[in-house]
Amino acid sequence: MARTPAQVSWESFDRGVFLVNCLAIILRDRKVLIGRRESDHYIKELTWTFPGGRPAYRVSLTDSLKKEVKKKTGLKIEIVKLLFARTLPEKPEFLLLYYAAKPIGGKEKPGEKFVELQWVKPADALRYFTTSIDPYIKQLLITLERGKENW
Repeated sequence: MARTPAQVSWESFDRGVFLVNCLAIILRDRKVLIGRRESDHYIKELTWTFPGGRPAYRVSLTDSLKKEVKKKTGLKIEIVKLLFARTLPEKPEFLLLYYAAKPIGGKEKPGEKFVELQWVKPADALRYFTTSIDPYIKQLLITLERGKENW
């Protein structure tokens, strides 16, 4: 008999089982969009983040990400490419997939779990984040700031 996620003891796994979150680094006019969450019961330290969420089963990762971004920001996005994947040192069972994206429509407004949205210079985004930032993401944001990367 298969166990449901609520019945799984995550501590019993030492590899191979992850909670996947897809995040969009949305670039517009050389700024990135970040959102402030009201609270996160999985990661208490989390306040500001890139928009995204857990993908739905039986739906592509990118289609799930588009839906999550729309719910949280009101924006329609185009996924440009997968940028990077990482686990969180604070929560190694979380697998984060970062996608490059650009807005293509919609009306910007904070939605599901977001209480505030801000377009910030990429390097300034680092000051908002209260959880670990991977060196790759730091370097990417600095590169975006310098205008050496664009999508």
